[in-house]
Amino acid sequence: MKFLKDAIESKHDLFAKGGKLEKFYPIYEAIDTFLFTPKETTKGSVHVRDSLDLKRLMMTVAWALGPCILMAMYNTGLQANLALESSGIAASGWRADLINAIGIGLSSQSFVSNFIYGALFFIPVFLVTNIVGGLWETIFATVRKHEINEGFLVTGLLFPLILPPTIPLWQVAVGISFGVVIAKEVFGGTGKNILNVALSARVFLFFAYPAQISGDAVWTAVDGFTGATALGQAASGGVSALTIDWWDAFWGFIPGSMGETSTAACLFGAAFLLITGIGSWRIMLSCTLGMIGMSMLLSSVGGENPMYTIPWQWHFVLGSFAFATAFMATDPVTAAMTNTGRWVYGFCIGVLGILIRSINPAYPEGWMLAILFMNTFAPLIDYFVVNANIKRRVARG
Repeated sequence: MKFLKDAIESKHDLFAKGGKLEKFYPIYEAIDTFLFTPKETTKGSVHVRDSLDLKRLMMTVAWALGPCILMAMYNTGLQANLALESSGIAASGWRADLINAIGIGLSSQSFVSNFIYGALFFIPVFLVTNIVGGLWETIFATVRKHEINEGFLVTGLLFPLILPPTIPLWQVAVGISFGVVIAKEVFGGTGKNILNVALSARVFLFFAYPAQISGDAVWTAVDGFTGATALGQAASGGVSALTIDWWDAFWGFIPGSMGETSTAACLFGAAFLLITGIGSWRIMLSCTLGMIGMSMLLSSVGGENPMYTIPWQWHFVLGSFAFATAFMATDPVTAAMTNTGRWVYGFCIGVLGILIRSINPAYPEGWMLAILFMNTFAPLIDYFVVNANIKRRVARG
């Protein structure tokens, strides 16, 4: 590693101010700080000193997403193998050929088969997301002559996790391009965007290419196989229509977006974020309370809509509630900043998510829209909280 560090540092003058490659300094700096700890230190007594910087914060979130990433690869392969075995459809494509060529074979009983087969769907989506999104980050950083920061690291992990395994790779490129350019860079880059970048990219794909990101044919990675998600089954007939038990949904052994199915994996990630102080427990708790309160209210109202009858414990494990609460709602850039504001912000997300999921039969998943909607109101919530605090201080004299 010392050889690599010396090699990189020896090229510093080429990229520094006045060097031949000065305009490409952001790329050099990004590689240097990604591989090694910067040697620069804060000087003077006027600066706030903290062991937590942007790189450490983003890396902590990346580690928290680890269980979801592993579950995404395993469950994607598991659902594909189960569908192949139950339907009699022959596996096709380069992924199946590769699995068979290396002698593993396709079998839902094999952990290795499930994991590797699922990884062959997840990794290409992950690579396209990071290559295309990273390219846009580099272009904007070069033009603006500022550093390539680590803000895209988390977006590059979140976006593949909220996509179906069958998403065309060119749509992945289009979606992340929209998210990075329109939802982030036009506002000034990391820390200045008002909308969650990964969710903005997904909502663009949802409305631009609904056939590839909704319906019954996109959630299982088998050509010609259709099967409704557990949430789709519940929307058509309530809990009685579900073909799974609660624990299947909790552990995530069900079809769905690659990284959102496992509530257990999301809880591990949420616990890690809370222990490290990165995630806001106020937002997570208030979001859960809002979900429970609204689902209980709809259950008491009743009616012909099957979604009204679903108890809160099923809402907790169906769809993307756990993933959205742990990783999306707590985004420190787009969420409310004040403690009181976080309670209001999270509670409103919980309420709106259940309202969208339950009242609109054509859209049984509501957390994406609920979070983006509250992103736009987060500054207003903080504004009223801060003004209320000022008025109380003035009144106290």
